[in-house]
Formats: sequence, structure tokens, C-alpha cells
Amino acid sequence: MSERFFEPSAMDSYFEKLDKPTAFLVFGKEIIVDNEQLATALSRLPKLRREVLLLYYFVGYRDEAIGRLYGRCRSTINSRRNIALKQLRKEWEKLEHEKQKTDTF
Repeated sequence: MSERFFEPSAMDSYFEKLDKPTAFLVFGKEIIVDNEQLATALSRLPKLRREVLLLYYFVGYRDEAIGRLYGRCRSTINSRRNIALKQLRKEWEKLEHEKQKTDTF
């Protein structure tokens, strides 16, 4: 008798992909952002700020590693990342406001 064993697994479908994924290319790495609003907010940032955020939060690089890529010290990258986060938050809020405006008309 032939038996096959399968590893138990489950697939949740709670979060269906409703947004169109966006790809960003940073130092030869393709970074996919599934959230359309986040991708739009990121694309509104200056290139260096966007790249620092993508490398840190999506690729998992630390400030030291990012600093080596750009020829900057860790503290400079940390400062740029914090500034980029603040700007990203502002861009996100602008998009939310624009979305609310279009929803009311």
C-alpha cells in the first residue's frame, strides 16, 4: 500500500490582496510593497530617504550596514531615517486626507 505523508499546513485568507504591489529597486534588491497607499507615500519621498527606510524596515539592514553602503556613519543614517519617518507620516496623512475628500464627493 502506497502512503504519502504531507506536512500539516494551513493558509489563511483573512487578508486578501486588494492593492497592486509596487516594486522598488535599491542597490540591486527588489523590494515589493503590497500596500498601495504606503507605496505611494514612499514614492513621494526623496530617493535617499526612501531607500534608507526600505533597507531598514523591509530588508532588515541596520544603520551601520546602510551607512557603509552610503559612506556615512551610523548616527547620520539614524538621523536620516527618523527624518524620513516623519516625512512619510506627513505624506500618509496627506493621502488619507485626499482619500477622505474623494469619498465624500
